Amino acid sequence: MPDFSTMPEVFVSTADLATVVSREMKLGRLRKIGSRLYTRNLKEQPEKLVQRNLWPLVDAYLPGALIADRTALENRPAADGSVFLIADHKRGITLPGVMLRPRKGPPPLDTDRPFIGSLRLASPARAFLENMRPSRARSGVARTLSRRELEERLDQILRQSGEPAIQRLRDDARGIANQLGMADEFQNLDALIGSLLGTREMRLASPVAIARASGMPYDPPRLELFQQLFAELAGTAPVTRPARHTDGPALPFFEAYFSNFIEGTEFAVDEAADIVFNGHIPAARPADAHDVLGTWEVISDQREMSRCPKSSHELMMLLASRHAQIMEGRPDKGPGKFKTDPNRAGGTLFVAPELVEGTLTKGFEIYRGLTSPLHRAIFMMFLIAEVHPFADGNGRVARIMMNAELVAASESRIIVPTVFRNNYLMALKALSQNRIIGAIIRTLDFAQRYTAAVDFSDLARARLILDRTNAFMDPNEADAAGTRLLLPTQEMFVQDDEP
Repeated sequence: MPDFSTMPEVFVSTADLATVVSREMKLGRLRKIGSRLYTRNLKEQPEKLVQRNLWPLVDAYLPGALIADRTALENRPAADGSVFLIADHKRGITLPGVMLRPRKGPPPLDTDRPFIGSLRLASPARAFLENMRPSRARSGVARTLSRRELEERLDQILRQSGEPAIQRLRDDARGIANQLGMADEFQNLDALIGSLLGTREMRLASPVAIARASGMPYDPPRLELFQQLFAELAGTAPVTRPARHTDGPALPFFEAYFSNFIEGTEFAVDEAADIVFNGHIPAARPADAHDVLGTWEVISDQREMSRCPKSSHELMMLLASRHAQIMEGRPDKGPGKFKTDPNRAGGTLFVAPELVEGTLTKGFEIYRGLTSPLHRAIFMMFLIAEVHPFADGNGRVARIMMNAELVAASESRIIVPTVFRNNYLMALKALSQNRIIGAIIRTLDFAQRYTAAVDFSDLARARLILDRTNAFMDPNEADAAGTRLLLPTQEMFVQDDEP
């Protein structure tokens, strides 16, 4: 007699279990949730139970079935719960939240992969060939993916694994097409892949495939993220904070100082001032000194900082020229040249090198729809930071592009003091990795309020205010002590020796 304590959470009854199942049902220790389908879980929703135990249940109902069609590419039920299979079974099987839809077809090939139990999973090559065959949705979703969906999946392979992976897919499909009786489907797949690689011409359906075929491929998930940021910014009331008429050389100095400090280029204020205003390059740290000096030279040029891109081409030119000036002291980082190798920060893998120009172009198209200078500044900063188009210096360039939007509109710049570094980087990470949008808007809004409240007419005066508002504190030490960046008050503008 079966021991029901060792039975799966959800199982399909068979003839040899019928008597025991009946007894356990009467005792209230089992419940029926579908045709021959029982569970020991008496509380959870049947749909959740089936979803959690899906593939063992498929194996129990249709042993030896091949997971095929759209399910072989999506690896989960379709939006309407359909699971498409090749099996020797005529009718569909309805389970809570799921419909098993078997059909007749060629049996599994050696290239089809073993899966759970006796199930087999169609190889990627077979799955793409099957999905090249159009189908209609008589009830629910269609058995195969649409042409647009197929193009997007092929583009994803190119983005994630490169051209060799899609060439292998094509070769594998060629090798099995005749066995499956799918020579025509292979010809269409071959032409589609060739169009994405730029060696063939075929009418394409998806924007991402069209962009790739035109030589400007882009990163679709990033584009979706930029659209989400745009929607949030466009729905936020605009804020105007005019630049101070008294702002002097102290503002670009501290902007350059703090922007480099964020990236780990750390100097004492007096050392940085000596580099910027006296041209003294420390012999021990020439590259770091050139980083500070190059950043300051761009930031302090009012004419340069009033230039904003009017086209995607101008965006590329501005990025290249500003990066070249900032990174002049680091020729190994390719000043003014877009990256050729992938780059990452922690768990974030930035846009692939071959997608940089296309993603910047698509992002620029979204940026044009914003009217508030602060909103345009925030969007531009995140666009550059998220694409990360250069091997190094991306954060500094992103903040320069941000402040150029504000300078061009005669609004207050944004500086990110050392103590505020963690707030800024965490807000960027929240948006980049978790799609949390509000944090970066609030963070930069506060940073602009702070910058607008500081008197930058004199270096010593600005330094005093920055010091009294905790701007120079180490962010980790400040967090441990519960110390925060303070908005300047009128009292902070009074020198210690004034009556």
